[in-house]
Amino acid sequence: MSPSSHQPAAAPAFLDSPNEPVPNGKTRGSVSQLSTQSLAFIEQQYGVYLQDRNSVSPDWRDYFDEIHAGHEDVTPAVLKSPFQRYSIFHRQGASAADPATSETAILQERLDQLIRNYRVRGHIVAQIDPLQAKRPEPPELDPVFYGFTEEHMSMEFSTQWFGGAECRTLGEMLKWLQMTYCRSIGVQFMHIDSLQVRSWLRERMERTGNRLRLSRDEQIRILTRLSDAVMFEEFVQKKYVGAKSFSLEGAESLIPLLDLAIERAGAQGISQIVMGMAHRGRLNVLANIMGKEPSRIFREFEDRDPELQMGRGDVKYHLGYSSDWTTTAGQDVHLTLCFNPSHLEFVNPVALGRLRAKQDHLEDFDRRRALGILIHGDAAFAGEGVAQETLNLSELSGYRTGGTLHIIVNNQIGFTTSPSEGRSCTYATDVARMLQIPIFHVNGEDPEAVAQVVQLAMDFRENFQRDVIVDMYCFRRRGHNEGDEPAFTQPTMYKRIRQQKTVFESYLESTLSLGELTREEADEIVARRAKMLEDELEEARQEEFSFLTDSGGGSWEDFFGGPVADADTVDTTVSAAELQRLVNTLCTPPTGFTPHNRLVRILQQRLKMGAGELPFDWGMAELAALGSVVANGQQLRFSGQDVRRGTFSHRHAALHDAQDGRVWIGLQDLAASLEQVELHNSPLSEIGVLGFEYGYSLDRPRGLTIWEAQFGDFVNVAQVIIDQFISSAEDKWKRLSGLVMLLPHGFEGQGPEHSSARLERFLTLAAEDNMQIAVPTTPAQHFHLLRRQALRQWKKPLIVMTPKSLLRHKDAVSSAADFTGGRFCEVLADKGGVDPSGVKRILLCSGKIYYELESARKESGRDDVVILRLEQLYPFPEAELQQELSVYGKDVPVFWVQEEPRNMGAWPTIRIRFGDFVFGSHVLTGVTRAESASPATGSSRSHKIEQQAILKQALEIA
Repeated sequence: MSPSSHQPAAAPAFLDSPNEPVPNGKTRGSVSQLSTQSLAFIEQQYGVYLQDRNSVSPDWRDYFDEIHAGHEDVTPAVLKSPFQRYSIFHRQGASAADPATSETAILQERLDQLIRNYRVRGHIVAQIDPLQAKRPEPPELDPVFYGFTEEHMSMEFSTQWFGGAECRTLGEMLKWLQMTYCRSIGVQFMHIDSLQVRSWLRERMERTGNRLRLSRDEQIRILTRLSDAVMFEEFVQKKYVGAKSFSLEGAESLIPLLDLAIERAGAQGISQIVMGMAHRGRLNVLANIMGKEPSRIFREFEDRDPELQMGRGDVKYHLGYSSDWTTTAGQDVHLTLCFNPSHLEFVNPVALGRLRAKQDHLEDFDRRRALGILIHGDAAFAGEGVAQETLNLSELSGYRTGGTLHIIVNNQIGFTTSPSEGRSCTYATDVARMLQIPIFHVNGEDPEAVAQVVQLAMDFRENFQRDVIVDMYCFRRRGHNEGDEPAFTQPTMYKRIRQQKTVFESYLESTLSLGELTREEADEIVARRAKMLEDELEEARQEEFSFLTDSGGGSWEDFFGGPVADADTVDTTVSAAELQRLVNTLCTPPTGFTPHNRLVRILQQRLKMGAGELPFDWGMAELAALGSVVANGQQLRFSGQDVRRGTFSHRHAALHDAQDGRVWIGLQDLAASLEQVELHNSPLSEIGVLGFEYGYSLDRPRGLTIWEAQFGDFVNVAQVIIDQFISSAEDKWKRLSGLVMLLPHGFEGQGPEHSSARLERFLTLAAEDNMQIAVPTTPAQHFHLLRRQALRQWKKPLIVMTPKSLLRHKDAVSSAADFTGGRFCEVLADKGGVDPSGVKRILLCSGKIYYELESARKESGRDDVVILRLEQLYPFPEAELQQELSVYGKDVPVFWVQEEPRNMGAWPTIRIRFGDFVFGSHVLTGVTRAESASPATGSSRSHKIEQQAILKQALEIA
């Protein structure tokens, strides 16, 4: 029976590739719908059929049986290509279902798949490496793989899914595909789920062959910016031989890239840009993008003013800067380059937090008038987890900034580590495929390709408000630093690099050959830049040269740092009427709102607190403090894991309707606008989120910016942000922050990872009044502490060791009078009414152990012991403590009592501060757990035994 006279069984229905249109008008589920997108499944089923025809389902068995009629001698081993096997299936089925289908239709099917594979895999063969390393040659990009021969190259095909003319020859299509996806630009975009986004990108690239047509003026501008970049590096290397500058050489196209991005941003209505980058190329960016005078940079190389940097400051390639840029079209754009330590990627969330704060200040809640640009190294982007954490923040409502332009300066090497040693993936950018965004790989030695990518990336961000990645392949002409010899470990790579011209020379030759520029014009560009650099160096070497100091203006104009002695005193009380109003507003949901039935009782109790009928617990006191800040017109931003409810179910700042799940936030009812209050449950991230909130606090000094750890123990995941930014930024970079960190802390038998916020580490970092460290023990103390932080003009980070068990402790309460009067007291006096003349023992402590000591004192009848609480451990309240001790005899010994092991907690700092005697008279002894490598025991019973031992030793109980 011939194929044309036989009607085959209908093929089992299967789906086309998701989100792609079905080509050539075929109907899903029919024989004629079989397409190359279904090939893998057909091949799998056919292979099983050939082994054992009874092992496939009846419908597939019938289908293959009837297709095989007349082709009994054909097996997969005989055929050269899977597409030839597919042709038999398709032609046989199509001939029966639609006798008019011809060989041309089959070839069109194959071409459609070839086009798709260029879009998916073209980047693999793209010529993006300026060192011209051999690229893979995937067979699916070879026309032969689809059965095409030289004879087919002149055949015309439909371009329905390709764009441009309605028909083109196969040869023309292949050339255009290679131009679009395989020249100096390689693009990964087919992983994006949205057909709209993929179509937008495809149309923009395929319409132009992924190439930008530049005017003569644009070419000259690029050449000038390349000249600026190259000459700056050559000048520094010549004048400061061997000095570390972390040169941009080999990646100078970064300068025209940034220039073009800023120009495009201005045209898109962006008025603020915040940039973050590591040290490589920073000096070049400072001089040629940020507008920092080269004389200032050269003076830093000269290092003639050591007295200005004694014990402070930072190296020149870590410094930040801000300036104003006017585009060629006349738009003003304010630029901010964030300061950054050597910890590379950790500036990323800090920069985006600053950007979000600027957007909020501009009331740019659509996130369209300010842009973030993050410049990464290839090894760091793939290797440091904070890069992934930052990407993950990009689409979360509490952290969105409207899309970040990520630029990878891809040197194709770490310090001495090659990509094969440094990552398990093909590209340094592969982690970014977690997002629905395009990744543009571009050859940095092709400035016009860089220009195309920048424009496309900026337009994508504007249209879709998503992040976008530009992976600029380049090289590092020198070693990791200027004194390093890279050929020790990469001899062949650096043999090629030594043969490379500068990108300026290469692009100059190109523009000269095209007649777009004369040699005289090029020489003028170079001469003008050389003279400027020499003039700047001469100025830097003048004895009378003086550094301009940062005025600290803008949003920080009314605030200051410096010594605690300069701190302003503020009234943190509220009136009784205002306190009740705050509580009523915070605890009265709108009509028709149904809280969870267990929360109804909590709200009723809180209303009684506001009315003075019950004392305030911790949760209500904290909410009242936050509410008072909002009612005062100040900003409140509060984020962290589970902060809306609170880890310990004590806050309930956001309530969920038990019937329909809608959310009510009482704090917003006190605000002038919803945007005044931000309360965000964060992702499971410490370093990314804390970095973001720290960055936010840098540009939003008014009000409160708060980050809370789920347990204080987890704060060490964010140690880099604490060490390199929070504790040291004022000293290194003269940057202030009023960030509040709430860290649940306390030994309660929950094990070594749920006991300690590592108080000792913060105390070790504390110096020069750089931060405040407090351990409040009453709701009112917490209330006044938060209000003091919001109201003061003296701004320092505030680290608060917050309680866990005290949240519901019967004695850890405060009366309404404690809020309408009083203040935050750095030292709390004994409340036991002990006669000072009869005191034989002074206990000094912080935190929840006070309540255990107080209970044990009552039980033991020790009326000759007083207990003083240090509520603020830094800046150390020396005068206040001395005043409290002055009423007791100088021969009365002082015992510092803590829950932590002897080598942790506050004891090491207390011991260093006082030595053997407090203020030279009171003998000092520590009562602690035994020295330990781990903070706490994992046994609840062991914990209780240890805790009792501390209490007995402190109170001298047998």
